[in-house]
Amino acid sequence: MIVLQQLINGISLGSIYALIALGYTMVYGIVLLINFAHGDILMLGAYTAFFVLGALGSGPGGMLAAFVVSMVVCAAFGIGIERLAYRPLRSAPRLNSLITAIAVSLILENGARILPFIGPNPRQFPRPAVAALQFGSLSISNIQIIVIILSAFLMGVLNYIVTYTKRGKAMRAVSFDNRTASLMGISVNRIISFTFALGSILAATGGVLYASAYPQVNPLMGMMPGLKAFVAAVLGGIGSIPGAMLGGFILGIVETFTKGFISSQFSDAISFSILIAVLLIKPTGILGKNLGVKV
Repeated sequence: MIVLQQLINGISLGSIYALIALGYTMVYGIVLLINFAHGDILMLGAYTAFFVLGALGSGPGGMLAAFVVSMVVCAAFGIGIERLAYRPLRSAPRLNSLITAIAVSLILENGARILPFIGPNPRQFPRPAVAALQFGSLSISNIQIIVIILSAFLMGVLNYIVTYTKRGKAMRAVSFDNRTASLMGISVNRIISFTFALGSILAATGGVLYASAYPQVNPLMGMMPGLKAFVAAVLGGIGSIPGAMLGGFILGIVETFTKGFISSQFSDAISFSILIAVLLIKPTGILGKNLGVKV
């Protein structure tokens, strides 16, 4: 029963990691950029939900409004960051874009710390009342159920968008070859902005769910979930949407099993050890593909 309980906890945490990892993997698949500011979009989503719930309450209507407003705000930030910080460097060496991504992350974190209505101190997140379903010694909270169901729903929606919609097919075309896609009449800039917006929406949802599961918000809260989601994306295969989902669930389960059966002090070390092991053994990840490069 203890193993099953930890498995449920791992699936719940892995669902959040998978949502965040999808943003990493989509952006990398489109523009070959590791957007290290992605975890801070999670923080912006959590704080937006914090203020909405503070104004409307943490009932069903307030939670729905918090999700919607967070998605809109984070999508706008994602588009703005891509337009102002990344687009001018698209033809520059990749190292320039990587350094810029780190700079954007630091700006968001420290900018939030100096804003008077956010500040550097942690705040209690007004999540819904917690209730648990008991099945013998097995306990599943309503927060875990919401996290798992909503994450699965959003992953299904994303899969539908990418696989079956015109915009999704354009995303795949740009990912394969953006120059040829532009010759076929696809607006590459618009598709890249849409990808950043979509990834930011998933990060916003992940931020609200993460703050609901661990009810505290602070300007640095996106750092560790963002890094672990990056590990999940690499584990599953960076650039692969199914790989990001799989990597998120694996990492969440490994982390909760480490906390439950070894020690919580080792959970972060084991998570990042997985990254090192994957890079050494199979750099393309579980579902990643080797890409031939002409020289």
